[in-house]
Amino acid sequence: MEDLPLGKAFTLMEPGPVVLVTTNDGHKNNVMAISWTMVLDFTAKFAITTGSWNHSYAALSKTKECVIAIPAADLLDTVVGVGTCSGKDTDKFERFGLTPVKAKHVRAPLIAECLANIECRVADIVERHDIVVLEGVAAHVDGARKEKRLIHAVGDGTFVVDGRHFDRKEAMRSKLPSGV
Repeated sequence: MEDLPLGKAFTLMEPGPVVLVTTNDGHKNNVMAISWTMVLDFTAKFAITTGSWNHSYAALSKTKECVIAIPAADLLDTVVGVGTCSGKDTDKFERFGLTPVKAKHVRAPLIAECLANIECRVADIVERHDIVVLEGVAAHVDGARKEKRLIHAVGDGTFVVDGRHFDRKEAMRSKLPSGV
């Protein structure tokens, strides 16, 4: 094995998929790209990494709600664009041709072009680690969408998409906790 600089170790375990997170501060919608996401358990509980350096963080902290919008591979260039400009001086919905859709339970909008959207409320903010814990309150999926492969960031400006799927449901049934 070759040595890898410790600063690059995260590229070996990069979580996924890359998501778009929408917020509304009471006046304006915004969207940010987040590549550091995590599922916390077998319920709709998630974590994202963001902090005060990000323009959307103020709205997220104030309103305690957002939408996790899950883009498919055909939106890769849009995701990169969203992630490389600030909502402080850019209407990202307009600039990238994203369609905001009224959510049922939160003020932040769904994104029509995404494969799925999860309406969330902030359960906790762990400032020491810049982690925002979210609880889903509603989920929506576009089953008619042809492109369903998800985007994963490697962490150095490169991305991979989901590939072949392997069905091991039967083998895992006896291994899952009851109630799942």
